[in-house]
Amino acid sequence: MSTQKPDHSHPRISRRTLLRGLGVTMALPLLESIPGLRGAERAPASADIPIRMGFLYMPNGVNTAAWAPKGSGSGFELSPTLQPLASLKREILVLRNLWNQSANTGDGHYVKTGGWLTGTTITKTTGSDLRSGGVSVDQIAAQKIGNLTPLPSLELGIDPVTTGVDVNVGYTRLYGSHISWSTPVTPVAKEINPRLAFDRLFRSDLADRRISSEDQSVLDAVLEESRRLRARVSRADQLKLDEYFESVRAVEKRIAFEARRKQGEVLGDRAARAEVEKLGRRITDFYSDPARVSERTGNHTEQVRLMLDVMWLAFWTDSTRISTFMFGNAVSGRNFSFLDGVKGSHHELSHHERKPEKLEQYALINRWHVDQYAYLLQRLASTREGEGTLLDHSMMVFGAGMSDGNSHDPHNLPVLLAGRAGGSLQTGRHLVYGKNTPLCNLYRSMLRRMEVRVDRLGDSTGELEGLEDPAFQGTPDAA
Repeated sequence: MSTQKPDHSHPRISRRTLLRGLGVTMALPLLESIPGLRGAERAPASADIPIRMGFLYMPNGVNTAAWAPKGSGSGFELSPTLQPLASLKREILVLRNLWNQSANTGDGHYVKTGGWLTGTTITKTTGSDLRSGGVSVDQIAAQKIGNLTPLPSLELGIDPVTTGVDVNVGYTRLYGSHISWSTPVTPVAKEINPRLAFDRLFRSDLADRRISSEDQSVLDAVLEESRRLRARVSRADQLKLDEYFESVRAVEKRIAFEARRKQGEVLGDRAARAEVEKLGRRITDFYSDPARVSERTGNHTEQVRLMLDVMWLAFWTDSTRISTFMFGNAVSGRNFSFLDGVKGSHHELSHHERKPEKLEQYALINRWHVDQYAYLLQRLASTREGEGTLLDHSMMVFGAGMSDGNSHDPHNLPVLLAGRAGGSLQTGRHLVYGKNTPLCNLYRSMLRRMEVRVDRLGDSTGELEGLEDPAFQGTPDAA
């Protein structure tokens, strides 16, 4: 253990600290030691800990028979699709019978996707004159509290924007590429490149390219400043900084490996070996071209997890408190044959026609999505913050804009909510509400916990009851 004494001769630093280097501005986790006080006295563990809010969208609905848990309240039993959450059962709420009334138009996917976070009905168009009917819940929060963080919000995904017209329903495919709306006519663009998403958090001058994200780790750029900071904080904060830097480095390495792997898929095995050796750390070429991203038909698990790690780091450093992630655009045709037991694409199998072989594969795809959600929750749950964890101070929604993908049904949507929102959510329950309870009631409840008040949101009738009451199991008329 180092015997070096903290240096208190420097100006007092904030508990939310930034490290700056050449082209890098790096936010840090909450630090509990305050230099300038004798003995590096600790601030109250619960002080200044914000609440985060995330929304993870899954296209094409679910196999409803494999989704619903058995039982209600705290004694529920996870369904086959929800089994990846077994170790996190006490951290989640399974919410049943919520719906989006404004999406009940008979349309296929686009109304359900475009209005998932707004609770409104999109205007039918075949052009670029988009109109969602409202501002999405994430952007309502960002417009109120986004000034408190370097990034007001962070929008992520894996599919590029889809253009053209879906002639089956007469809607522009642009609607299926967005869930976040800053105004009723302005969708918020999502970042689909893990390297660029990472750079958005930590690199401040990509425009002039004084340093290259391929050539230097963000940690190398702030090395000297991080050493000085480390000498000024408590031993506990030194360990926290070490853990954080190690996590950032690990994500960087995985992004580099994934980019090289994808480069190899494009070039062919023999050429790839030579090119990877030649290019070395030039890791972003493949990701910088959205056209190549759209060509991917293989296992995209790592791409998804890199994006979820970016969200985790963004919340951990308080770079933003609001984020969305799209597992795919509406009508996603991604091929899931990389999963054992699956032979075909997501959208194709969601139109199961009640055929057992399709329903089984559909459920396996749903389970894969839940597994990725569990991956993010584990990241949040393993990150200490104050006297709790990052997950304790978060609200993470996972869901879809329709229930059964075969019928495009907007009733009884699949909705999961994880995290305790600073202790104001009583998790570990399956709550069955009355039929056609507005999904927007959940959003209203989440906004209040973000200290954002709204008089109206979509078809909401108020806040969702029972979220704070551990004895609440559902409503008497619930089916």
